[in-house]
Amino acid sequence: MTPPPPEATVHFNDHPLPCPEGLTLAALLEQQGVNPARVATALNARFVPREARAQTPLRAGDVVVTFEAIVGG
Repeated sequence: MTPPPPEATVHFNDHPLPCPEGLTLAALLEQQGVNPARVATALNARFVPREARAQTPLRAGDVVVTFEAIVGG
């Protein structure tokens, strides 16, 4: 039997969240019920484009922030 991947704690929108080490940013958004088309994402204060989320693994201590773009006129 294969052991589960080690857990890491990331900070998601200011809340500590345990997740498997190496979970991708895209998978985290899905796991948290976030509509990926409606938010922008930052990882450790750096913008992550939507198309890069599935190739962006998370590590212990990472800080993930999501925010909705505000359009005004």
